[in-house]
Amino acid sequence: MTETLAQPSSVVHTTCPYCGVGCGVEVSVGDRVIVRGDPSHPANRGRLCSKGAALGETVDLEGRLLYPEVRGERVSWEAAVDAVAQGFARVIEAHGPEAVAFYVSGQLLTEDYYVANKLMKGFIGSGNIDTNSRLCMSTAVAAHKRAFGADTVPGCYEDLELADLVLLVGSNTAWAHPVIFQRIAAAKRARPQMRVVVIDPRRTASCDIADLHLALRPGSDGFLFNGLLDHLRREDALDWAFLETSTEGFAAALEAARGDAASIPAVAAACELPEESVAEFFRLFARTPRTVTLFSQGINQSSSGVDKANAILNLHLATGRIGRPGMGPFSMTGQPNAMGGREVGGLANQLAAHMDFDTPEALARVAGFWQATNMARSPGLKAVELFEAIEAGRIKAVWIMATNPAVSLPEADRMRAALGRCELVVVSDCVRETDTTRLAHVLLPAAAWGEKDGTVTNSERRISRQRAFLPAPGEARPDWWILTQVARRLGHGQAFPYESPVEVFREHARLSALDNAGTRDFDLGSFADIDAETYATLAPVQWPVPHTRPQGTARLFGDGRFYTPSGKARLVAVRPRYPTTAPDAEYPLVLNTGRIRDQWHTMTRTGKTPRLSAHIAEPYVELHPRDAVRFGLVEGELAALSSRTGSMLARVNLSEGQRPGSVFVPIHWSESNANAARVDALVSAVTDPISGQPESKHAPVHVAPFSAAWSAFLLTRRALAWRDAEYWVSIRSDGLWRYELAGSRPRDDWAAWVRERLGEEGDWLEYADPAAGRYRAARLLDGALDAVLFVAP
Repeated sequence: MTETLAQPSSVVHTTCPYCGVGCGVEVSVGDRVIVRGDPSHPANRGRLCSKGAALGETVDLEGRLLYPEVRGERVSWEAAVDAVAQGFARVIEAHGPEAVAFYVSGQLLTEDYYVANKLMKGFIGSGNIDTNSRLCMSTAVAAHKRAFGADTVPGCYEDLELADLVLLVGSNTAWAHPVIFQRIAAAKRARPQMRVVVIDPRRTASCDIADLHLALRPGSDGFLFNGLLDHLRREDALDWAFLETSTEGFAAALEAARGDAASIPAVAAACELPEESVAEFFRLFARTPRTVTLFSQGINQSSSGVDKANAILNLHLATGRIGRPGMGPFSMTGQPNAMGGREVGGLANQLAAHMDFDTPEALARVAGFWQATNMARSPGLKAVELFEAIEAGRIKAVWIMATNPAVSLPEADRMRAALGRCELVVVSDCVRETDTTRLAHVLLPAAAWGEKDGTVTNSERRISRQRAFLPAPGEARPDWWILTQVARRLGHGQAFPYESPVEVFREHARLSALDNAGTRDFDLGSFADIDAETYATLAPVQWPVPHTRPQGTARLFGDGRFYTPSGKARLVAVRPRYPTTAPDAEYPLVLNTGRIRDQWHTMTRTGKTPRLSAHIAEPYVELHPRDAVRFGLVEGELAALSSRTGSMLARVNLSEGQRPGSVFVPIHWSESNANAARVDALVSAVTDPISGQPESKHAPVHVAPFSAAWSAFLLTRRALAWRDAEYWVSIRSDGLWRYELAGSRPRDDWAAWVRERLGEEGDWLEYADPAAGRYRAARLLDGALDAVLFVAP
């Protein structure tokens, strides 16, 4: 192992850095790092998924960014901070605060997020701070605010186990949130009468426990939920007392849902589902009060996602199924601290502590609390808008923290080109080589998971501690510290006096409680005076945690009171529509993007461990066998995908569970581990008009065979830096790297090719049959096998 692991044996309780489930882990640090599920943590009760179980294999220093760099040269922290502060100050002086931006991440801790938001909105004076969480959960935020008056997730994970009916909507929970899936599956085994319905165009691993799978037409969810609302009206299954006392807008919502278009045959036709399946689903929902609807990216990542999410919330409000055990709508977030970013105002259209720009007293409250010298007065640019402003030259300096937008943004080729033309690109990261760091003028080495202290909030509003169990390597520093240093260089030292994360958390808690007598959902008043010792031992707790409820709050809205001016929830009149991006003769298939079970984001962490790479080693395109015949594709061979915005190559995977006319491609591969495999290059920058979240589930594409003249695999004991094959993928295996390769142009001299990449040294064993297009080579170094290459037509 590495020098970072030479620690005295100890056990640290911390939180997993992957998805929004927020699992607790116990870390034993001795000769190596051992990670186990924490049985005392209420989110997972000792369970872990494959990624969490492999965390101990990802904490070495391979590939780490360890020192500050300015334009490729190593510099001191003082020089790096000066470069950032002077660069931002120069742009602000010449063009104003709207010419700079921060793009942050759900990988940040809440304390990091808080300092970033305070600096940009309170002292630089612009709303231009947005987050990669915009790409995964901003739709749910907007829907919650429309319905509840605040971004409030009403329930808790226990509700999924207490429910008699669980709907998994637009969520492959089994792969994206495995521990939640394990909890649902265990509850179903314990209570066989429990029912699970999966609503998803493709059959996924989540369907393994489903009693009913609705493989609806992509993007037609709104028609299904509106039809269900009208069915509940016709069947007298609404809670009229709750509607009268605790909601408003229900007449318009019911009117929008009713009519011939809401009949079971009409809904079945709109969603391209069997009528009997729609009828069974409607009956199940109508007769099952204890219902939880878990929704995720299949709803959120849509050009009408907010309306779809509100259609789900309408159902729970219309039936009074909210805020009580075993019932409620439940938004599952994608990242470990997407919720924490929402709490502190990490989204461009929010202030801190769940306050909003459009409330004058909130603006005054935040500005006064911060003693802000230059408070932003209006929302900033959302993620896609922000990068389009970089492209247009309106934003001239951007600071990117803990994320890889050159891979993850829609129209990724265009967004990468925009960053390449930006006057000043600053990147804080723990990884030296990513698609985004290659575009940076200033690189700042950030502390990684296991090296930093702070808090995160999971999808059930549970705040948990992340605790350090390794020293920060090289000159890596926590993100809150880096931001604080820049703020001081910009002349705001008095407002940024922080020397430890507890000081930031305490200020965050005090702001949440300011003038808050239960009128705002987010309240951490119990922590307003938290000391370092209490912070160090802080147990997981669900907000709100006001002075009157230091034990936290499991559920909200059970009393029928909401955070709107009237105190009533709002049903929203939803008029469903299909996605704005539609297939046509040139691009006849619909692309759906998403996660696979054993990888995370752009694989900078999970790609290090061989056992995770063993699950699915290469980028793939999954499609129905009928479409494979239609487009001449063969299982296991390569396909070329193209859209109006980009192209990629992927291995063909045929599945009867894939809906004909649709294809699925994972999001995880980047140019750091593959060539031409960035799927978001194919996704159009179409967004929901309210949330700004991109339409990542409905990109029209063309798929055709890739005409390979040769294919090969190469096994080596060391990673290689070349990237000259038309198709290559780097795969980490036990003690070696595997490269899958292919090209459309024949090569004449494979012996020269392999020596150019591996070197001439060593003893070579070779076999060549040029007429058949075959070549084999093995290299021995000091009598040990070092590399092998197999080439075939």
